[in-house]
Amino acid sequence: MIVHLSQYVLLAGLLFSLGLYAALTRRNAVIVLLSVELMMAAALVVLVAFGRFGSPAFGWLTADEAAVAREHALALFILAVAAAEVAVGLAILIALYRLKATANVDEHETLKH
Repeated sequence: MIVHLSQYVLLAGLLFSLGLYAALTRRNAVIVLLSVELMMAAALVVLVAFGRFGSPAFGWLTADEAAVAREHALALFILAVAAAEVAVGLAILIALYRLKATANVDEHETLKH
């Protein structure tokens, strides 16, 4: 079975749409953060797919070797950004939970005591 670029883009679109829907409809801050991570995973899928189906980037590598190198570089970049986002997001959520004693995003409309 041959998988085409359009199938990867469709999968990424579905993942992004699901993450966006969950982020906009849920009130729990942890669920919203996980939904944003799902949207980042969709970006990872589409970037790796574009890296795989793109043209070679380096003259001394074959097309397949260049595609693998490009895929790995893009995947590492997105995973590093996602890890940093989770660390900062959870730290903010913990600080807000200590302040208001709830994870409901409606309770955190203002950051005043």
